[in-house]
Amino acid sequence: MKTGRRDFLQASSLASLAGLVMPIGLRAQEAAARATRGMPSPRIKDITVIETEPGRRLEVVKILTDQDGLYGYGDATAGFRDELVKPAVEKYLKPMLLGQPTDRIEDLWHQCYYSSYYKNDTVLNSAIGGVDQALWDIKGRQVGLPVYQLIGGKCREAAQIYMHAGGTDPSAVVENAKKLVAQGVRYIHVDMGQGASVPTLGGQQGFDREAAIRHMLKIFETFRAEMPAEIGLGCDVHSKLDAQQAVQFCKDAEKFKLYFVEDPLSPEDLDYFRQIRQQCDTQIAMGELFNNPHEWQIVISERLIDYIRCHVPHTGGFTQGRKIAVFAEQFGVKTAWHAPMDMSPIAHTANLYLDLTSYNFGIQEYQEYTDPYREVFQGCMEIKDGYAWASDKPGWGIEVDEKAAAKFPFGSQPTDKTNPGGWRMSRLADGTSII
Repeated sequence: MKTGRRDFLQASSLASLAGLVMPIGLRAQEAAARATRGMPSPRIKDITVIETEPGRRLEVVKILTDQDGLYGYGDATAGFRDELVKPAVEKYLKPMLLGQPTDRIEDLWHQCYYSSYYKNDTVLNSAIGGVDQALWDIKGRQVGLPVYQLIGGKCREAAQIYMHAGGTDPSAVVENAKKLVAQGVRYIHVDMGQGASVPTLGGQQGFDREAAIRHMLKIFETFRAEMPAEIGLGCDVHSKLDAQQAVQFCKDAEKFKLYFVEDPLSPEDLDYFRQIRQQCDTQIAMGELFNNPHEWQIVISERLIDYIRCHVPHTGGFTQGRKIAVFAEQFGVKTAWHAPMDMSPIAHTANLYLDLTSYNFGIQEYQEYTDPYREVFQGCMEIKDGYAWASDKPGWGIEVDEKAAAKFPFGSQPTDKTNPGGWRMSRLADGTSII
């Protein structure tokens, strides 16, 4: 009897132990199987465009997948032609993309790019850029990682920023610059359009190129005399000069050791960059008007510029921005992506993630978000001591409050009815139109 009872107890113990061990083993096998077979590929269920105007007109692409709760956002804002984006996305790209797997970002990008046969216009590229960024957001959310972790991770902790100091006279510019420096900003940008207004023969306000050059050089002199030497100074010409004036201005600016002169020439005058390079050491940034790789490839490969600063959504989004950065690295050209307020915080975050993952990062433009922007876009990047910092949230780390977006509809800000959505063009004194 005793032997039988002991055998029974031993058998029961072994059975109990097996019951504990087997589930652990099965769980381990299941975990290994999940790791080797990967995650199920989501498919595109719907694509919409969220239009909002919390200060400037913005278009955000939202892609829904067939997996509950999995979606992504991308910036598709096409500055100054904003109302054309929604039909470009919803009437042309959406029918082609519905049902396709979201994880084939490169393939989907090229499908969109080739789909219209005619390539590289700002509206199409912005529409593609919005789709592209939304796909990257989905991929990050799917695996629970920020996008910068999907392309190799950070090679720096944060991105150095520059900010704009306005003012119509040199003393005002310096005072505004001091306020930014007090916030920790160490690089200051000024705009050539400041203080160069003249009446035109047509009775409008115009732009005096020679006066603008003199005024800008005076700002440089005052800034260097009154600001600490370690504070960087840059200038945006906005392509407002003719080619010969641009070459001379870069020569005159050389002694002020600017971190760069931005857009001294228009894309139509790229050959003149060779003259600038031959005649002075002023650093040059170019690219916000580029959307065609045949433009930016030349100035990078010939080392005619020091910084490439494309408007990333206009080039086709994060995928294309990454390729530009890698291409520029091979020629020692740094990045300084365009970041105006007619880009949403989603696109600004895409810029930042390129900054953090590109070895050839130079500097990042930044303009402070107003409260309406922060109300619509939750999770904006953090600025601290002159640096932009990324979050560790999945994807872009940004949620769009669609109810808040609806509070700021298109048309809620005053516009020029004679040029709706248009760039604020300038005229010379004789009435000639310039950019």
